[in-house]
Amino acid sequence: MLNLGIIGTNWITHEFVSAAIKSEEYQLKAVYSRQVEKAEEFASRYPNSEEMMYSTDLVDFFHLDDLDVIYIASPNSLHYEQAKGAIEAGKHVIVEKPAVSTLEELEELIDLAEEKEVFYFEAARHIHEENFERVALLLKNREDILGANLNFMKYSSRYDAVLKGEEPNIFSPKFSGGALMDLGVYLIYAAISWFGKPKESFYFDQKLPTGVDGLGTMIFRYDGFDVTMMTGKNADNYLPSEIYLGDSTICLDAVNSIQEIKVKKRDKGQLIELSYAEESLDNPMIEEAIAFSKVINNPMNVKEQKQYQDWIQLAKDVHSVMESLRKQAGIVFDADK
Repeated sequence: MLNLGIIGTNWITHEFVSAAIKSEEYQLKAVYSRQVEKAEEFASRYPNSEEMMYSTDLVDFFHLDDLDVIYIASPNSLHYEQAKGAIEAGKHVIVEKPAVSTLEELEELIDLAEEKEVFYFEAARHIHEENFERVALLLKNREDILGANLNFMKYSSRYDAVLKGEEPNIFSPKFSGGALMDLGVYLIYAAISWFGKPKESFYFDQKLPTGVDGLGTMIFRYDGFDVTMMTGKNADNYLPSEIYLGDSTICLDAVNSIQEIKVKKRDKGQLIELSYAEESLDNPMIEEAIAFSKVINNPMNVKEQKQYQDWIQLAKDVHSVMESLRKQAGIVFDADK
């Protein structure tokens, strides 16, 4: 059983902690917050809260002896320094996506984790889901890929504040916000996982008054086909996502959490439809929580460590492309300076 500490007391942290406990691989041991009352309130939902440790000092928190792994879900721009402190203290780290603001930060943390002999994970949960892997298997060794359209847009309640002239964290360059970083990262992870790193990539964004992107369209160019992706946080998108092959079309109800896959295949003039449905889990983060625990608990297992290195390389490719797109669009973060 891994002893878990958390930074960030928002809804996504509750989701991960609930998933971690349901996986039976973790127990919540410590909570960091700038206000101890907030930490205690967060922990009150979980078993043995009276025995948990609470800290309002990050350095003290990182050096708690009983912690094995720390999950970080603070504003994006804080991830790097917090992950660095945890790794230097010898803790495994799980960082909510996007794990960092820049590729340079990512590479530094990966190198530091290797030096300290701990593991560093970016919590891109969808790549660990069964249906995500099923799509990868449907595309494996296919030489007739013609293109794809992938979509993920969702109106953020915090956008109302932007309309009032305010600058909430998720829409602030100070905190490395914007549509590309928050939702586009799901699409980029999917495209690079399924098709590889693109030869060329382009981003056409719509800027908000805060200086970050509200929505935009990405185009990834590969040998013989393109992948077009639309993301945004100031509008809603209800379109499915599709992958086009020489003899069929793969239709997905979503990219960030695939519940249904339909393969519409042409065969001798007829249309044959194959469906793959996955019963929804109570918590969509359970699969990633289990995947991370397997790597941590099996440091000498060749298969698990190969999987970990694949995730590391994927994260590097994703952040390399994402930073290129961002800079291409003229989106500058405080972290860049």
